Amino acid sequence: LVAIEDVINSGHFILGEEVSEFEREFAAYCDSEYVAGVASGTDAILISLRVLGVGKGDEVITVSNTFIATIQAIVHTGATPILIDVGEDEQMDVKQALDAVTKRTKAIIPVHYTGAMVDMLELMRIAVKYNLYVVEDACQALGAIQKGKKAGAIGDLGCFSFNNAKLLGGKEDGGVVTTDSRELYEKICLLRNHWNVHQ
Repeated sequence: LVAIEDVINSGHFILGEEVSEFEREFAAYCDSEYVAGVASGTDAILISLRVLGVGKGDEVITVSNTFIATIQAIVHTGATPILIDVGEDEQMDVKQALDAVTKRTKAIIPVHYTGAMVDMLELMRIAVKYNLYVVEDACQALGAIQKGKKAGAIGDLGCFSFNNAKLLGGKEDGGVVTTDSRELYEKICLLRNHWNVHQ
């Protein structure tokens, strides 16, 4: 409550030093070079796709059992969502992801579900082979680890939600994007400050 009162008394309700400090701590926790705070998990995915240049005529592969925000973000860019099924573990079936790749595929969004993770080693092999971007929807996998790497720190970008129903729920809403790319981080910061990603 003291921290909340400090923010209220400061009058800095958007970004500010508290957010910067949180970004630094979150980056250290996730083993990611950069973290940019955004308004929500949905915005995290949408901004990620925008900075990667995903748009009309592109296809983005993701799973059919995800929350609509994942698909909504793809549709907002003008790209076409390509929905595939999950395996018995309820994670993206990576073989189906491979079979779904076409010449129009630009990115894959693996959705780490219920604290577990998609087979990222195999998925990254596919991404490298076909020159695809990987945007991790890690909104339900904060802290999950696979082969020594944390969710959100394996793909090109990682997306997290702080909706009050999530593992690290906020009072209202919020999210972050993680990345090891300085260039992508700077683009994300530009869009989060004054953006038109919904247009």
